[in-house]
Amino acid sequence: MFLGVLGAHGQIKQKINTGDSISSYQSRKLKTDEVNLVSAYYNQDGNNSAVTGGIGTEKLTDFANTIDLQMSKINKFGKKNTFLFELGIDHYSSASSDKIDPTTISSASSADTRIYPSLNWTHSNQSTGNSFGFTGSYSGEYDYQSMGAGFNLTRLSKNKNTQFDFKLQAFLDTWTVILPIELRTGSSRQRSEEYSPRNSFSSSFSLSQVINDKLQAVLVVEPSYQKGLLATRYQRNYFTDGSLQAETLPDKRSKLPIALRLNYFATDHILLRTFYRYYMDNWGIRAHTAELEVPVKLSSFISISPFYRYNKQTGTRYFAGYGAHTPGTTYFTSDYDLSTLNSDFYGAGIRLSPPKGVLGWQRLSMLELRYGHYTRSTGLASNIVSLNLTLK
Repeated sequence: MFLGVLGAHGQIKQKINTGDSISSYQSRKLKTDEVNLVSAYYNQDGNNSAVTGGIGTEKLTDFANTIDLQMSKINKFGKKNTFLFELGIDHYSSASSDKIDPTTISSASSADTRIYPSLNWTHSNQSTGNSFGFTGSYSGEYDYQSMGAGFNLTRLSKNKNTQFDFKLQAFLDTWTVILPIELRTGSSRQRSEEYSPRNSFSSSFSLSQVINDKLQAVLVVEPSYQKGLLATRYQRNYFTDGSLQAETLPDKRSKLPIALRLNYFATDHILLRTFYRYYMDNWGIRAHTAELEVPVKLSSFISISPFYRYNKQTGTRYFAGYGAHTPGTTYFTSDYDLSTLNSDFYGAGIRLSPPKGVLGWQRLSMLELRYGHYTRSTGLASNIVSLNLTLK
């Protein structure tokens, strides 16, 4: 299929004039616009695993691959229909998940593969830039299944300096409830207890504005709501009296991130990309994120992009470390992702887009390689390397 895609091409067919008002349009058959291939390798390590109550290894590796194929067709009215198909496959291994049942040689959830295809159709008016579309998606792995649907809308001003985007998404999830081995009942003490639903609904409102020929701004508001089993039940929580329980969290969660992005073209060769986001939710988490990326054009087809991101988070009121939870508490977690923390993420990327194609291959129009290193005040550290290829 991939080789066939590379060989696909569009055809322009002039319709024979039959005398009506739309008979002189140019109808294009479905053609391939571009293919994007992204591969990333991620690894992390730390000593605050939530599976073992806030202590123990957090070692994890993940190898992710996605391919997206964008195709388009212009109908007889001059409107463009764009189809974007994406297929993602992730394979990860987690040492902490192997501690769900340490009596086994290896827990089934210590390594898993996630597959997530999606398809988007967008109908656009090329003269105005306005568009709307729909998305369907699926995600599945060892103990988790998700079905998703979405809607997207774009509206541009007459001078096309102002753009409004709206997105609406819903994910209907079902996942297997797995308890730590100590909390299972019955003679067989099997891993699976029940299946539980979790539904997530999110929206995105963004307003983009070209302020002048050097400065562009984007304001984004992304409210979301979740309902269902939001706790990870195989994560242990230890109390001050020595007792043990599975993680328990409220079954509802509302989130509100508000972000501002500014892009400033300092010179013909230097772009400053700045980003700030404030996050809040009804679990008491508050976070500030600031990022700076500086793409520098070394030549007409080579650029480098160093970046740095800082995050400061105030944790949820339900968090406590190993052995620190108070007996009788309704909700509790020892997941350090929900704790008070600071983090730094920095790295760089290099992008090649020669006019004759990368390595002389005309269809390979772009190659980008990025590396990032992440550190957190809790002791977690990680690295990620990603490769992005664009074929046209």
